[in-house]
Amino acid sequence: MELQGRNIVHLDLDTFFVSVERLINSKLIGKPVIIGSTSDRGVVASCSYEARQYGIRSAMPMKMARYLCNDAVIVHGDMELYSKYSHTVTDIIADKTPLYEKASIDEFYIDLTGMDRFFGNQKWAHELRKEIINNTGLPISLGMSVNKTVSKIATGEAKPNGEKEVPTDLVKPFLQPLSISKIPMVGEKTYHLLRSMGIATIGTLGMIPKEMMERVLGKNGIVIWEKANGIDLSPVKPYSERKSISTEHTFENDSIDVIKMKEMLVCMVEKLCYELRRKQRITSCVTVKIRYSNFDTQTLQRRVPYTAFDHQLIPVTKELFDKLYQRRMLIRLIGVKFSHLVQGVQQLNMFEDTPASVNLYKTLDKLRNRYGQKAVLRAIGL
Repeated sequence: MELQGRNIVHLDLDTFFVSVERLINSKLIGKPVIIGSTSDRGVVASCSYEARQYGIRSAMPMKMARYLCNDAVIVHGDMELYSKYSHTVTDIIADKTPLYEKASIDEFYIDLTGMDRFFGNQKWAHELRKEIINNTGLPISLGMSVNKTVSKIATGEAKPNGEKEVPTDLVKPFLQPLSISKIPMVGEKTYHLLRSMGIATIGTLGMIPKEMMERVLGKNGIVIWEKANGIDLSPVKPYSERKSISTEHTFENDSIDVIKMKEMLVCMVEKLCYELRRKQRITSCVTVKIRYSNFDTQTLQRRVPYTAFDHQLIPVTKELFDKLYQRRMLIRLIGVKFSHLVQGVQQLNMFEDTPASVNLYKTLDKLRNRYGQKAVLRAIGL
């Protein structure tokens, strides 16, 4: 059932936001650091290992985190700076790697299958990790094994700032003694359900009949059972900076009505942002496109800090349009594209400094999910 001979590397930047802040301010090294909202109503986006010793975790309410560690240094953070470092690491990997997947802003998978015919995969992966550390100053952990699940778990065991290889014949001995919480997909609710069934380790979970897991957890139960047995057929999906979502509008009659075009751009951004959040994606590049009546087509793009929020992307889109539309000719078509997409909406929600705005987006998206995408629109788009 498992693919044989695969060699998958997983790379994870350790406490990424904290590590970047420590590059900028060395006084934070060795201290309990919390990245996230500076308001008690917010939540923790990331924290240092020193902070974790006090019981602080990502997604924890900031008020509770302050209570657990009064001495913690709280940093609101800089998403633009984190995006810059993420792109730097991506560029290093892209330059060296035949096939890689950027799973999130700070997490990567690499498929080295077949490359061991030319050189040792472990040595190659070790040298790549060292190059990332030497070029960025950021700590990064590495796991290598037969598939994405085992390599990701291996990375978790290698932290902080370490490496761990799990060969094929050692997969089950490696997994069996570990807690079920180490399995990707096992969240808090699933963890407590499995614990109530007397299941604590991956080894025990792997011995449960697959049919029972399906009855208890549905199709997800089968996937979790397979992961517990070291089975994961999911491929490393090639990452491309061109990965994008876009929308365009062609006018029935060529137009020069700039106000109307900007209103339409706002509607386009709203639509695309909703799609981003629905698919748990964030973007770091905005492109605006116009086509004149003579079919001459122009585009302009800008890198932005990773986001999926309308209020951050609408001003960028309008500014790009203003810079692009200089000829005052009739326009036939306008369009917007978001590219450089990665996973990360949940992390972004935790980072946002205004919980009220995050909750507003969640409410609007629930209404759209229930009543249709056009159920709620900005007044300018009506």
